[in-house]
Amino acid sequence: MNSKLIKKQFEKSFDTYNKNAIVQQFLAEKLSSEVAKINKKFENVLELGCGTGLLTSELKNKISFEKYFANDIVEKSEKYVKNIIPSAQFYIGDARKIKPVQKMDLIISNAMFQWFENLEKVGEIYKNFLNKDGILAFSTFTKENYKEIKALTGLTLDYKTVEQIKDVFGKHYEILQVDEYNKLMRFDSPLELLAHMKSTGVNSLSQKHWTFKEIKDFCDRCKSVYPQITLTYAGLIFICKKI
Repeated sequence: MNSKLIKKQFEKSFDTYNKNAIVQQFLAEKLSSEVAKINKKFENVLELGCGTGLLTSELKNKISFEKYFANDIVEKSEKYVKNIIPSAQFYIGDARKIKPVQKMDLIISNAMFQWFENLEKVGEIYKNFLNKDGILAFSTFTKENYKEIKALTGLTLDYKTVEQIKDVFGKHYEILQVDEYNKLMRFDSPLELLAHMKSTGVNSLSQKHWTFKEIKDFCDRCKSVYPQITLTYAGLIFICKKI
């Protein structure tokens, strides 16, 4: 996980993110709705990787809370979140390294956990942040995510299978809910696909800047392998309780 690269690429995509993050918006809606079915009232809530506030907006409308804490690696995320929840307290920096001043009743995150290399360590960190019976809820992506990009370039994150995620968090939490959502996005051209990825910050997969020739080669390969230009999102909602 290159946090500096991730920060740089997501900073560039903030102005275009909400318009293009169709799947992330869908997951934010689903995640917040499922958490609200479990409990609508929390005292302390911590949102990790809050970005432009997609999940923040959903939570504000679906649950109640006494205190709202938000985190992101990008500084200007604070402005987005405080436009939604003015009283929110903001932690800037790597979500694995923040030090909340009090225990939480809900820790929640949308479309960020796939960037973590060591989920077991992350699970232990957030368990220590939670009160007894506190809820950890997140959306992420699994092995089939962006399979077209992996096939064409070899670039991919270390996505886990659903069973691997269950095994990791089952050690420290009671698993309450697991839901999979596969979405196929269609594009008119490979360039449109690349533009979509750039607009949602996912060009963080590589530090290398592609040359014009490399972009052309990618487009040619893409059209030869996929008569229809598609991009697979393999989303997952995971909700568990501290034990």
